[in-house]
Amino acid sequence: MIKPRQLKQNSKIGIVSPSYWLNVDVLNKTAKYYSDMGFRIKIGPSNKLKNGPFAGSPEERAEDINAMFADPSIDAIFCARGGYGCNKVLPLLDYELIKDNPKIFMGFSDITACLNSITQKTKMVSFHGPMLVSNKNGIIEFNMRIMQQVLSGTSDMIIDTPKETPAHILKSGVGRGPLWGGNMTLLINRLGTEDNINTDGVILFLEDINEYLYSFERMLIHMKIAGMFDKIAGLVFGELKDLKEEDIPFGKSSDEIIMDICGELEIPIVSNYPCGHGKYQATLPISIPAELNANDHKPYLTILESAVNKDE
Repeated sequence: MIKPRQLKQNSKIGIVSPSYWLNVDVLNKTAKYYSDMGFRIKIGPSNKLKNGPFAGSPEERAEDINAMFADPSIDAIFCARGGYGCNKVLPLLDYELIKDNPKIFMGFSDITACLNSITQKTKMVSFHGPMLVSNKNGIIEFNMRIMQQVLSGTSDMIIDTPKETPAHILKSGVGRGPLWGGNMTLLINRLGTEDNINTDGVILFLEDINEYLYSFERMLIHMKIAGMFDKIAGLVFGELKDLKEEDIPFGKSSDEIIMDICGELEIPIVSNYPCGHGKYQATLPISIPAELNANDHKPYLTILESAVNKDE
């Protein structure tokens, strides 16, 4: 895998909006958090565009991303927010340019599409982690600490869960493999296309938001039938935010649904891990080897090697 340069003091972060636009007051407030931490900031032009809910046309959003990779002064690229719309941006990205100019690229939710496509097509590590909108209600110390450790190149790094939202061990065990995953809806949208991810031997992490419980079950069944779980080494569910009941209760919790569909798998399974739309969002490097330990009372992931190139 191609590893981008590490993030360090005085690194320059480019801010892009590949999907929806972010309210300008929130954008400015959250960008200042990073400048106050000692990073230089460049707000890309997509953040100032509005085309309905989108941050400009697909061409304008793609051009902003391509330009950030082409700019030698930019060390990392953070997404302002998700929403919807990356699917029209993906065909317009210059993957050769990205491969020749590897940089930290980070986001989650709809940005799942960009992360997986970039890593698949360029072999460059990308990062499933906080966006600017994640800090709209203030800095989350857990998120910033994990982000800085991962992006600065810490290896053999344990990422456990905050006391406020402990993870659940649904099936014990230990599994090792490269980390792949992201938003369930976006991953399912790739099934049957050339961008479908290969899950053989991976630690697969999944998350979603604002779905009905029946829809969550339907997505899991779809993934299972499509073979996504056949050869995985471990399964991690992020905080499944705002799952909803209909008028007639579905009758199962999200954990019960997971075990009903995936319980026969001979792998460790963990839920409520901090990698979703909840308050706590760990930075997970796509394609980097990791170990999922679900044998202890408090499950954790260990990032087994540095996800970035560190300066000598």
